[in-house]
Amino acid sequence: MADHALRGMQIGSKSLETEEGIVFADRTQKRYQCEIGHVFSITMAAEATAPATWECKCGNQAEFLGTAEPDEEKVHKPVRTHWDMLVERRSIEELEELLQEQLETLRSGELRNGIAYQR
Repeated sequence: MADHALRGMQIGSKSLETEEGIVFADRTQKRYQCEIGHVFSITMAAEATAPATWECKCGNQAEFLGTAEPDEEKVHKPVRTHWDMLVERRSIEELEELLQEQLETLRSGELRNGIAYQR
């Protein structure tokens, strides 16, 4: 057995499946052009709506050459900070009380390097 190598196909090289009986979706080419002048095509499903812009290989935004529906404006929610979430859970009075408790604990020496020690 040592003299004989097991032979077979390379992994990922070929598929044993055929395309027989497969119905492919209708496709169309959408053309874009960037500000430098690069023109390229993207293959999309025929029923797909082409976005107004696409990133070119050079990194610039390319405009759709045809009639594209405008991109919907995304609703941007304001960024919630840690303070915003804290105020949602506790009132200002509760926060003041917790602050005073923690300051007293720190001043008494019970907190060392941010770790509470129990005596």
